[in-house]
Amino acid sequence: MSEVSGSELNALLARVPAVEKVVASAAARPLVEQYGRTQVVDAVRAALDALRRSLQAGASGTAPPADEAQIVASAASTLAARSQSRLRTVFNLTGTVLHTNLGRALLPDEAVRAVIDTMTRPANLEFDLATGRRGDRDDLIDDLICELTGAEAATVVNNNAAAVLLTLSALASKKEVIVSRGELVEIGGAFRIPDIMSRAGAKLREVGTTNRTHLKDYEDAIDPRTALLMKVHCSNYAIHGFTKSVALDELAPLARARGVPVAVDLGSGTLVDLAQWGLPGEPTVRQTVEAGADLVTFSGDKLLGGPQAGLIVGNAELIRKIKKHPLKRALRVGKLTLAALEPVLQLYRAPELLRERLTTLRLLTRPMADMQAAADRLRPVVHQALGDTFNVTSEPMFSQIGSGALPVDQLPSYGLVVRAATGKRNGRMLMKLEKALRELPRPVIGRIADDALRLDLRCLEAADEAAFAAQFVAQFAKQETELRA
Repeated sequence: MSEVSGSELNALLARVPAVEKVVASAAARPLVEQYGRTQVVDAVRAALDALRRSLQAGASGTAPPADEAQIVASAASTLAARSQSRLRTVFNLTGTVLHTNLGRALLPDEAVRAVIDTMTRPANLEFDLATGRRGDRDDLIDDLICELTGAEAATVVNNNAAAVLLTLSALASKKEVIVSRGELVEIGGAFRIPDIMSRAGAKLREVGTTNRTHLKDYEDAIDPRTALLMKVHCSNYAIHGFTKSVALDELAPLARARGVPVAVDLGSGTLVDLAQWGLPGEPTVRQTVEAGADLVTFSGDKLLGGPQAGLIVGNAELIRKIKKHPLKRALRVGKLTLAALEPVLQLYRAPELLRERLTTLRLLTRPMADMQAAADRLRPVVHQALGDTFNVTSEPMFSQIGSGALPVDQLPSYGLVVRAATGKRNGRMLMKLEKALRELPRPVIGRIADDALRLDLRCLEAADEAAFAAQFVAQFAKQETELRA
């Protein structure tokens, strides 16, 4: 590239169009209509500044500066990138159904329609239609929750961590809470039971050992300073071997005899017996209430299959105290959560239809034959898009429920396995492929394991299969040369 003299550079810079001229051009008119004049002016100015810097860096004296159409095209690219939402839908091919990082439970159609209605029209969030007076937003769903769980009362906050925090703050501030050492868990995001107790102003009283706790350990620890006995469902880990824990139906009579309530953090929480669909069994909320729990906290967006929420059910007097605590207002849910939660709970009134209507349950119980058929259909499409760089096979694999639910249980699944065509280990190539998948218009999220990229098809239902295949062919094949490099 030849050097540019001062006079030549000045001549080139003089030919760079003015911002107003570009914005007023016919080419820019659609951008102004779509993004507004303010954003278009900023994007055009940035494009012109970049052009000037390029010329000053030593562009050829014979190369003309970009014309108005090129400047508008550059501005359009900038505006499109800026307007793209940071929260994007993805293809979850990780094999984890309730993936915390990918949004956990997918809402059923009934919940989606209810949320849209509530977003676009006024609603009786805190207005009692029967009396014409101000109402309590919990009244919208607490009767339904109590019907499904057998509890006397209920309230809802924004997640299960908030439910535990609120319960401890309302009932155990400056008092002791007795918990088995084997249940002092840490879950995702560094949420630790001891830390939550500290923030709530409660004092942790540990009993037993990591692997063995007996009823007498609780009995010996109860004294006038005791506010609660607490059991925590160890949903994100399991201990095997020489172990002993105290079941709720053993602990509850002791608690009643000593006048101390029992709170159970059930974690994922389920309202139905999952074993009826061949899934690993989990204690239901109703079973926990009937076993003697005075309070039960659980999530709305895990096994329940609804929106992010924390539900607290149990003794009416204890729930009343919890609802009166100042933190309740800070942790309360908004209208969109309530709009989504109610129709999800309504689905549980027809348990015989739940498997097909509740998205989470449908994915967890998806037949192996369906996933294998999808893998067989998609394998040639993906193989052709990737070319000879990779081998693509359809193989059985294992999914998991996710979000701390049943950590040691796996679900037989089926999917696509991508390996380097050379048959040798090539982690660098696989990582480039995995990155390329994440950069697609609708990112594809898989997992690398055992020298292969695995795309589990459990969460790719028929409605999305065609879109996945079309995107793979149209977008991904362009990157084959880069992947070989």
